[in-house]
Order: sequence, then structure tokens, then C-alpha cells
Amino acid sequence: MTVDEFTDILRSKLPFEPNSQQSALIGALGRFCSDAVGGESVFLINGYAGTGKTSIIGALVKTLADVHIPSVLLAPTGRAAKVFSSMASRPAYTIHRRIYRMDSSGRMDLTLNNTPFTVFIVDEASMIGNERDSGGSTLLDDLLQHVFAADNCKLILLGDSAQLPPVGCEVSPAMDVATLKKRGLRVSRAVITDTVRQDHNSDILRNATRLRRSMLLDPLPEPRLIVDRHDDVVSVSPEDLPDAIAASYSAVGKEETILITRSNRRATDFNLAIRRQIFDYEESLVRGERLLVAKNNYHWSSKVKGLDFIANGDIAIIDRIIATEDMGPLHFADVALTLPDRGGITIEAKIITNTLVLDTPCLPANDMTALMQHRLNIIAPGASESAAMRALRSDPYVNALQVKYGYAVTCHKAQGGQWSDVFVDMSYIPPEAMGLDFYRWLYTATTRATRRLHYIGINNK
Repeated sequence: MTVDEFTDILRSKLPFEPNSQQSALIGALGRFCSDAVGGESVFLINGYAGTGKTSIIGALVKTLADVHIPSVLLAPTGRAAKVFSSMASRPAYTIHRRIYRMDSSGRMDLTLNNTPFTVFIVDEASMIGNERDSGGSTLLDDLLQHVFAADNCKLILLGDSAQLPPVGCEVSPAMDVATLKKRGLRVSRAVITDTVRQDHNSDILRNATRLRRSMLLDPLPEPRLIVDRHDDVVSVSPEDLPDAIAASYSAVGKEETILITRSNRRATDFNLAIRRQIFDYEESLVRGERLLVAKNNYHWSSKVKGLDFIANGDIAIIDRIIATEDMGPLHFADVALTLPDRGGITIEAKIITNTLVLDTPCLPANDMTALMQHRLNIIAPGASESAAMRALRSDPYVNALQVKYGYAVTCHKAQGGQWSDVFVDMSYIPPEAMGLDFYRWLYTATTRATRRLHYIGINNK
């Protein structure tokens, strides 16, 4: 198939007439996907909010199927995979599920790709960080090794460089041409910035575009946001916030409503206030509780077919509280959970409840060390180092899910997801704090909303 034939099919599947930037991207995708030349090739697409990137990739997935080129759709988290799947009308999976498997000792091993001549498409690639696992490799390195283990495979990385980079990174390594070229890859790149005509009535999009353009200015101005002009972007005072959140719960449900704030401490405060003022919860855990996983966990997923791992940022709903237990200063609960962003998979797991109200992202290292030592004294006293590690890898207490309440989250936890109604905490932000990192935070939070965006405590005078 020629490049022109491929691009003609792709164009025919778009719900709009592409603009010049989109046409250039379509042509580049046609050349990239129909190129039979071997080599490790990556196509990097940096597409900002409202530029039509989603529609083009959806059309690309359909085109690949029509011309009998296999494709695999991936995303860093379960929530992001769910959004990608909905957009492409095809199943999408977490990167972990595709590239790793658990060995008999409980360690995660990299699997070999056995699907040659396949196009791998990774959405929300800007979330892929540089953190190294116990084997010394990064998720990006493992993804590249997996994809290119088979002949004539290609990789498309989709992202938005205006969003927050991964924690601890100044830029997203997966969206950086130099980083990819250092790994010996042939890199093509496209940047699309022009918003599409059908979205011009969206003040959510207008605010996202304003923020992105302001990031290019020196010095950075104080953000100027559009509010209360249309129904999709509104301001809400802290005093009216409980009523506004309750109204969103009634309109779209808890699962489609989220509050995004700037720190774990503020997220904890908001979560406790929502539980007290809106739900009138008195117990620390109740049936139907919405939880947020605070740390990757491979232990409990190993017991469920089709579940790769339980990811930091995954939502879990309590179906049943089976038992509770105290172990010194630490508190545990055995619960049955549903993972709505993982196809509604249900699991039984032990959770540690201390993290529900901690101001830290997860259980502090000293507390985890104390827990491990306590458990070793019980399950493997006097054991060798290797035997002790084996015992700890299978211990349900050491591997208890670390969770937080899931009604209010930090922006890194929300990244990759979309909700109908989003509340963004803008209270008490001094002008001196409004640097580039804040702009990226606000842009990322703003672009999580699909129906209505609420700015809390905004001063836009």
C-alpha cells in the first residue's frame, strides 16, 4: 500500500476536514506506518488540548485495522488506558500488563514481544518517568526493549509537553527527542498546536490554550482565566463548595467527579471534609467508599487473572469490609474491592488504613522498615537474608495496599484521567508561587474536565 492510499483512508475516517497542521500529521503518520524499512523507529506526537490529536489517533487505529497492520494500544495507568480505549473504540492496556509478567518468586520479568510488524501506540506518554526498578532499568527502557524485540515494529508516543512531567523530572523523558536518540532510535516528531473549529465554544479549552500560550512568555504573567461566561467553567467559593460537589455527585455521580488540589495535606483535608459534610460518614471505612491507591502493588494482582498490577493512582471501591486488625501503631483491614478503571475487576486484599489520613504520599520509609522487621520476627526469625526477602515478598501485611480517600487528589494522581466534573483548588496561592511548574499544574488540572470545570476560590480580578 502506498503512502497516499494509507493517508486517504485515514482522512476518510475523520469526523472533520483536517487543518494544515493536522494534514501534515496525517501525511507523516502515513509515511511512518507504511514504511517497510527496518530499524527501531519512534514517532513522537506532542499534541496540546483541543488540537484534534484524539480524533486523528482514533482514525489511525481504524485505518491500521483496515489495511491489516496489527496495533497495540497502551497507556501508563489503568485510568489512562480506559480513556484511550474509549477514544479509539478498541481495548487499551497498561504498559505493565503488556510488557511484564510475574515469575514464581514474585518478581516482575520483562516479556519478549512476539508480534512482528506491529504498531504500538502509547497514550499519555508524558507520564512515563525515569525511575528505576530493582533491576536497574526504567519503564521507558523496558518498553523500548519489549517493542523492538520483534522485527519491523514501530512505536508511536503521544503526549502533551505542557502537562506536568513525571515526579522528579524537569521534562518527560518519553517526550524528549534527545533522550530517545541517545537510545539509538530513529525519531520522527510532530507538534500540533492549532485548536479545531468544533471546540471553539468550550471555555475549558479556551483556558487550556491561554495557559499553554502564557507558558511561553517571559516573564510569566499571573494566570487570567475565563470563568462564569458559559456553564462549562464556573467559580465556586469555599463556603459554597460542599453544595457544589453534592450537586455534581447528583448530576454525574461520584465516579465522574473529582477535586484536584496541590498537596497531599490539602487532599487529606478535602477528603475528610467531603466525607463529613456531604456523606456524613463517621467510621474510617464504609461500604461504597472510594479509595485511591497510593503505591504500586504487585502482590494482590497476582491472584487475579488479567490484572497486571494495582497502580499508584488507581481507584478502588469497597464492596465489603471483611475484618479489621491492629498491629501496634498500624491498622489493617481485609476488604473486597472493585477496580472500576480495570474493567470492574473485583479482588480481596488487605489494606493499611494509616495512609488514609497521612500527609505524605504513602507510608513513610521508617514506618515501612519497622513493619518489615516486626513481620520478620514473626514469620522468619533468624532467617538468612535471601530467605527473609522471600518471606517478605509473600507477606500480606508488608504487601498491604496503601490507600487514600479518593474524592480529592493531587494533580499527579489525576493525570491521565478525565472526569465529567472537575473542581480545581485555587485558594491561597500567592503570586510568587505562580511559576512554570504552577502553570503546568493548572493546565493539567484544567484539561481533566469534560463537562464542567469549577475553580475554587479564584481571584481573577
